[in-house]
Amino acid sequence: MKMLNSHLFNIDLPNEKPCAGSLLVAEPFLKESYFHHAVVCLVDYEDGEVSMGLVMNKSTDYFLSDLVGNVSREEPIPVYCGGPMSHDRLYFIHTLGDIIPGAKAIRDTGLYIGGDFDCLIDYVNAGYPVEGNVRFYLGYSGWDAGQLDAELRQNVWAVASLPDGGVLTGSDDSYWHDMVRSLGKDYRWWRYHPQNPCLN
Repeated sequence: MKMLNSHLFNIDLPNEKPCAGSLLVAEPFLKESYFHHAVVCLVDYEDGEVSMGLVMNKSTDYFLSDLVGNVSREEPIPVYCGGPMSHDRLYFIHTLGDIIPGAKAIRDTGLYIGGDFDCLIDYVNAGYPVEGNVRFYLGYSGWDAGQLDAELRQNVWAVASLPDGGVLTGSDDSYWHDMVRSLGKDYRWWRYHPQNPCLN
């Protein structure tokens, strides 16, 4: 148990500074339901300022057609939980760029947030590829000024770059495990932590 504690709690986290487009990978013992084994894509971040992001990998029981009346596509389009704030709003991240007027680039990542929603629904209804290109979220994750920076100092999150294969595929625990794997060998113990280490 002593060796396990050493590896799980004393990892020298990378010093990479987050920015818009960075991924936040939750440390394995973060139990808050929205963020347990979560991977968050930062949409807005400035050092010491208010921050905003979307949890990428928390599936819900909703499909897009449950929430939007003019979706005619028969294939079910899953909706994910973006975080604990504004559950009455639907957000979307995509790779479509100028195809969706008004889309805002998330730095130079190839990802965009928002834009003309009717245009996006036309894209969906026309049968164009959604998986890997568009992902929908209920709610978002937000931090008050300085809050995220404090959490980073407390090693609540590891900061990762976007993987080459993109972030709009996969979900739930396997998504988190894949991201931990991408952080390198220093984080390998995160993948093997027991659900309740006190019972080990």
